[in-house]
Amino acid sequence: MSTRIKRSLVVAVAATSAIPVSVFATNGYFSHGWGTRSKAMAGVATALPQDTLVSATNPAGMAFIGNSLDVGVSFFSPTPRGYEANNDYATQQVQTESGTFTLPAGGFVTPGEYDSSGDWFLIPSFGYNHQLSANSTIGITVFGNGGMNTKYKDRAVFENFAVYPNQRVGAYPDGSTGPYFDFSSGSPMPVTAEVEGTVNGNPNGIFTATTPTGINLEQLFIEIPYTMTLGGGAQSIGIAPVFAIQRFEATGLEPFKQLSVRPDKVTNNGMDYSYGAGLHFGWYGQVSDQLALGASYRTTIWMTDFDDYAGLFADGGSFDIPAMFNLGVAYKAQPNLTLAFDYQHIFYDESHSIANSNDVDLSACQGTSQKPSYCLGGNSGVGFGWESMDVLKLGLRYDPNDRLSLMAGVSYNTDFLRSDRQGLFNVLAPATVRWHWTLGAAYQATKTDEFALAFAYMPKETYDGTSPTLTQTQTGSLYMEQYEITVSWSHSF
Repeated sequence: MSTRIKRSLVVAVAATSAIPVSVFATNGYFSHGWGTRSKAMAGVATALPQDTLVSATNPAGMAFIGNSLDVGVSFFSPTPRGYEANNDYATQQVQTESGTFTLPAGGFVTPGEYDSSGDWFLIPSFGYNHQLSANSTIGITVFGNGGMNTKYKDRAVFENFAVYPNQRVGAYPDGSTGPYFDFSSGSPMPVTAEVEGTVNGNPNGIFTATTPTGINLEQLFIEIPYTMTLGGGAQSIGIAPVFAIQRFEATGLEPFKQLSVRPDKVTNNGMDYSYGAGLHFGWYGQVSDQLALGASYRTTIWMTDFDDYAGLFADGGSFDIPAMFNLGVAYKAQPNLTLAFDYQHIFYDESHSIANSNDVDLSACQGTSQKPSYCLGGNSGVGFGWESMDVLKLGLRYDPNDRLSLMAGVSYNTDFLRSDRQGLFNVLAPATVRWHWTLGAAYQATKTDEFALAFAYMPKETYDGTSPTLTQTQTGSLYMEQYEITVSWSHSF
């Protein structure tokens, strides 16, 4: 490798790694594809290696890329995204000497429609491949995976999940427990003076929700794929260690401190970092001049805990990245027309913080007594209620001449939630998108340089649901629509 190439490689990796990768849920928690050509074809790549970013899908594909370098950037807009809370929350009638008053029967989300802020985000990518010998290669790929980002600034999402600051809480005549009000003025006023048999339900407002409300997860992935060709060069196998860096921040979740085994590690603790590694295996086979097959499996990426959010995520801050499996087929129907299909399975059910249900009775998590393991931050702590996801991708590439490629694709993924009773926590991560429609083109400007463009549109999807254990009868919906524009430069050596 020449000194010039080494210098370019170091600069490109450093520049890409220095940019925080704010990323968003498309196929649940994962991006719909990696690499501009793949993105333009709805993410197909398992049996169709086209650039060095193929390693993110199938490292074995790097055996057919040659000596090359790719640098790209995506401009991503997950807008609009947010939630709508309906005006059907549970209420109760309270009889007093001043009359009958209607009060909420528990926590609820203020009715209305709320959009998360943040319209456009930048997601860089980089890949390099070097031919070690006639039948082996080694490379490096840097990319963002997927994730979640919300920021609700108009009002605190969970403003009705805690009593007023210093309000007394105690037993009612019917045996239930709740906040105390003084109705003598003709309207309910919170009681803050000490009353025998009651406790301070919100000392100095420590459980009062603030704005903005939301979470931010940023990720950077680095793969180092090594490949070998087999069968006279028609097949290849690849293996890549995968290194990941995550950083996470949550704000506005103060009411959930009451439900956590670590109240001080739930929210507003700034950015926290997590590091980890896994392995990625792949196979690619050119069955005939027209047909190619591929398969890959990426293990769970085992991450260090988010210590500053050990009271929010299950298992004391655990947030491993789920395993992924891909099968692919590519068929050259004509010399200049290629069809490709990928099946992807994402094992969300293996990551407890993502998969654990939040449809559980959390009343035992309140108070100062020993809290059950299913409380926030516990060994079986509540999560987002996601299930494993299947993704179907179909892409087409048409090459009208030796310099131009035109591409299009469509993909579809299954529901991300186990049931419609998991809605509340997913206000923070409304990963409702299911369809992806993509277009793109690549142009060979010189013998060594190519420029590519991809556009993806993810139509608005709405998910209706409830969270009975937290908001009783209240219903609502999550929604998201997305756009992405990706541009890249490829250079062969």
